[in-house]
Amino acid sequence: MLGKLKMFWRMVRRLSGDDAYERYLQHHAAHHQADTPLGKEVFFKQWQDEKWNGIKRCC
Repeated sequence: MLGKLKMFWRMVRRLSGDDAYERYLQHHAAHHQADTPLGKEVFFKQWQDEKWNGIKRCC
């Protein structure tokens, strides 16, 4: 039961974007070691700008 709860919680965090910075740091460590990762505030500012910039409706 505890394993299912953890999987559910991970899914909720991923869908809500709560784990976006953690996933970014993992990707950065694996693929961009030469560069300094963005700080948390800068990352979330860019993430929000990309997510909400432009028209996001069908009509």
